[in-house]
Amino acid sequence: MTTFKTARELAARPDEVYATIADPTRLAKWWGPSGFTNAFEVCEVVPGGRWVFTMHGPDGASYHNDSTFDAVVPGREVIIRHRSPPAFRLTIGLSPSVAGTLVRWEQAFDDPAVAAAVRHIVEPANEQNLDRLAAEVAAGLAREA
Repeated sequence: MTTFKTARELAARPDEVYATIADPTRLAKWWGPSGFTNAFEVCEVVPGGRWVFTMHGPDGASYHNDSTFDAVVPGREVIIRHRSPPAFRLTIGLSPSVAGTLVRWEQAFDDPAVAAAVRHIVEPANEQNLDRLAAEVAAGLAREA
């Protein structure tokens, strides 16, 4: 197994960051690398819940995704098992920090050869995903103000 790890501090409480994951409408706004949009068919953010959606790339390509939420601990952790190729487990950890929340993003690929082949895509894409998460968290806080 090969794991790609990154982290980001966000100026929001863990429950505020978690809200951007737990709400399918908000999740669809930020999920994926820059330029991608999402069409969710099923999004059950509960332990064992299904998540089936299509990501649409900026080049017009579409990518079908079939996942499950293996664990959901509100305000603390979400573990997603990506079942369609390439197989991986994504753990999003949330913990209080001086700035607000430390978001830990750990993507573990089942097959090290697949991980090596997609490393050049995954590493910048994960950073872009966190950029988009941060923007949606900030937008949510602005809407509440």
